[in-house]
Amino acid sequence: MRLPFLLLVPACLGLAWAAAAYDGLPVAPGDLVLVLLGGLAAHISVNALNEYEDFRSGLDLRTERTPFSGGSGALPAQPERARYALATGLLALLVTVGVGLYFVQLRGAALIPLGVTGVGLVVLYTRWLTRSPLACLLAPGSGFGPVMVTGANIALTGQFSPTAAMASLPPLFLVSGLLLMNQFPDVDADRSVGRRHLLVVHGTRAGVYVLTGLMLSLALSVVLAVVTGHAPVGVFIVFLLAPLAVVITRGLWRHHENIAALIPFMGMNVVLTLATPVLYALALAAL
Repeated sequence: MRLPFLLLVPACLGLAWAAAAYDGLPVAPGDLVLVLLGGLAAHISVNALNEYEDFRSGLDLRTERTPFSGGSGALPAQPERARYALATGLLALLVTVGVGLYFVQLRGAALIPLGVTGVGLVVLYTRWLTRSPLACLLAPGSGFGPVMVTGANIALTGQFSPTAAMASLPPLFLVSGLLLMNQFPDVDADRSVGRRHLLVVHGTRAGVYVLTGLMLSLALSVVLAVVTGHAPVGVFIVFLLAPLAVVITRGLWRHHENIAALIPFMGMNVVLTLATPVLYALALAAL
């Protein structure tokens, strides 16, 4: 399940709740709990299925694990338990689908396209989406950003919110950048099992440029939310984290070929990815 990674779910779902608060729409506590359950189950599912698929393909036996990449190491240590990882992933997916169907019944069919997209990202990511540089880059951010934040907001309020749509953009760029940076240690191993993500196809230098672009896009998305009136000026509080983003980007430019030196910056990127949506949500909910 990779439990420490699950912190990303409440950080992103906080944006859906905060957007409802900013729009002046009530949220039932029970619905909020169900949305959190569904989001956690989705993340558990993709983690467990990824763990199973990476063991099945032999990738886990070829990677040099870091605190942020290379899998948990659980299945290489206990290969006989692979079926439990698969069962965990499928059971968690069923929970996600069940929660989604409840909200479709409650709010209507508008949730179906987002729900189908979310399930597709969970099921297709490891085996198929990692074969495409663009899909592999954008799938994680799309899942935690537009799909999760916008979908959860509709589930909580029953209507589409431009506030939530704009709030979903920071996780889009952050989570895509997080997964991209975490792929740097695994390039050779990923290539050996047929993965074709950005770093494998275009090289690590291209990944440095793309991550820099994602950081700039993050900043622009926050400015755009305020300029268009879909967020208060208070969300500029996220720019308190700008020095951290600069340090991370500079670290990647300097150390993208030295994984040992890159690891501290990977940790900083995790902090940035968690802290940014939390600060954004607090600013939304404060008004």
